[in-house]
Amino acid sequence: MIIIGITGTIGAGKGSIVDFLKEKKNFRHYSVRGFLIDEILKRGQKVDRDSMTDVANELRAKNSPSYIVDCLYEEAVKSGQNCVIESIRTPGEVLSLRSKENFNLFAVDCDPQIRFERIKTRASETDQVDYETFISNEKREMTTDDPNKQNLQKCIEMADYVFDNSGTIGELFDQVAKVIRDLGI
Repeated sequence: MIIIGITGTIGAGKGSIVDFLKEKKNFRHYSVRGFLIDEILKRGQKVDRDSMTDVANELRAKNSPSYIVDCLYEEAVKSGQNCVIESIRTPGEVLSLRSKENFNLFAVDCDPQIRFERIKTRASETDQVDYETFISNEKREMTTDDPNKQNLQKCIEMADYVFDNSGTIGELFDQVAKVIRDLGI
């Protein structure tokens, strides 16, 4: 069983890499976002970036910095298939997954203005924000000393492979395909 974790900045292309792995390599997809949305809906709260951040931070503080990905990993093990866990956000999550066999962390990033335009097009429930809010949300998620809170900068630094998604989707897929070949997948 191969595990690929995906980290990256808001709107950088994490979902596009997941789609590639699912469609081209038959990976099973496990989503931190989906896990959090389920939890938020159970609580009767509004689904937005603030509630997702608050609930994630609360679950990590109550259980462990890697709690969410540990739950998703357990689901993945039951499937016995290659899997991709999307939206790794804390160094503790990376460290937990690194303790498993056959784990690689992929990171994706590009210019903030490009990413903002992409989220406006994607238009999910967490993307209905202006540019200033987008930048503020990202700043909140980039660094912290609290192990239970998001630290995207550190996760990106910990990645085995970092992809630049400033170009076309085809160029991103070419980068990912090369790494997949190099990994023998």
